[in-house]
Amino acid sequence: MNLENNQMGERNDTVKEKRLVFLTVGTTCFDALVRAVDTTEVKNELFKKGYTDILIQMGRGSYIPTKSTAENGSPALDYFTFSSSIADYLKSASLVISHAGSGSIFETLRLGKPLIVVVNEDLMDNHQSELAEELAERKHLYCARPQTLYKTISDMDPGSLVPYQPGDAKPVAKLINRYLGFPDD
Repeated sequence: MNLENNQMGERNDTVKEKRLVFLTVGTTCFDALVRAVDTTEVKNELFKKGYTDILIQMGRGSYIPTKSTAENGSPALDYFTFSSSIADYLKSASLVISHAGSGSIFETLRLGKPLIVVVNEDLMDNHQSELAEELAERKHLYCARPQTLYKTISDMDPGSLVPYQPGDAKPVAKLINRYLGFPDD
């Protein structure tokens, strides 16, 4: 927490540390996720959990979220469409909410950031949901749908997540083989 002295030289503990929620949808359109985060219910729950700012990378979406400053029990919200790299946004985030793309998932997990993966149910043959659900089962991340995001945020305890240890490709290979219909060895 940042501390300042007021005019009387007393400490003022009201200045809050910035805690950023970064939302990424990648290069796709995932308006249902952007819309879910832009609801008063979700924003207020994030604020209750101590998050001060929301930054949305909205991709090709047509839904435009409402920009706002932090007020009335709600975090500040800003957005952009694309960036050549989201690495700095991920590094500065206190919580990441992401689509189920494997690149976004593993980049966030390598950084040790708490992660909520939201599955896009509008995609055909959604293999991404299997990856997200498997990693959630292993307690590396939370998995949600746009309509369950509020409850996931409300129930989450980021301290209970198990850090992801990259390097052992066997579990991922096993998951891919199972998906492709090969027998477990």
